Amino acid sequence: MKLIEPKIVVDETPASALREEILRPLRDYNASKVGSVVIEPFAVFLRHPESDAIIGGLWGTSAAGWLYIELLYVPDEFRTRGIGSSLIRKAEEVAAKRGCIGIRLDTFTFQAPGFYEKLGYRMFGKLMGHPEGHDQIYYFKLLTKLRAKEDTQRAKAKPAASKKR
Repeated sequence: MKLIEPKIVVDETPASALREEILRPLRDYNASKVGSVVIEPFAVFLRHPESDAIIGGLWGTSAAGWLYIELLYVPDEFRTRGIGSSLIRKAEEVAAKRGCIGIRLDTFTFQAPGFYEKLGYRMFGKLMGHPEGHDQIYYFKLLTKLRAKEDTQRAKAKPAASKKR
């Protein structure tokens, strides 16, 4: 029996509809391993106080028990007023309402990594030199119910660990 080899073809300007040709079987495969995953987008908009035009906000999705913050933008003239923190809190409320166990996001060193750390987000990875001269940083935050469960598990594990010494 002769083995058939697929052709490998590079397209540096593919039509966006072709993405679905790869995504559909990937999602089917993933569903066969973890069950059906529903991807739900959401947005929190910042609107100009006079024109009502969208001037910034937050865009994200939830899937498989996690919420992902894809975009967060606050115009310069509205920064340092707590608006970014309010947007993140709204996303955390959406995550809790949807039953998510945590939130993940990424940012760059030239943006505001300290902002996320002040809000309780913890770094779990860094892609150095992306973009050149900067780093991309990956953060997560566990929501309260899971954090409480982990704290309880850690507390139970500590006495056992101290007895071994």
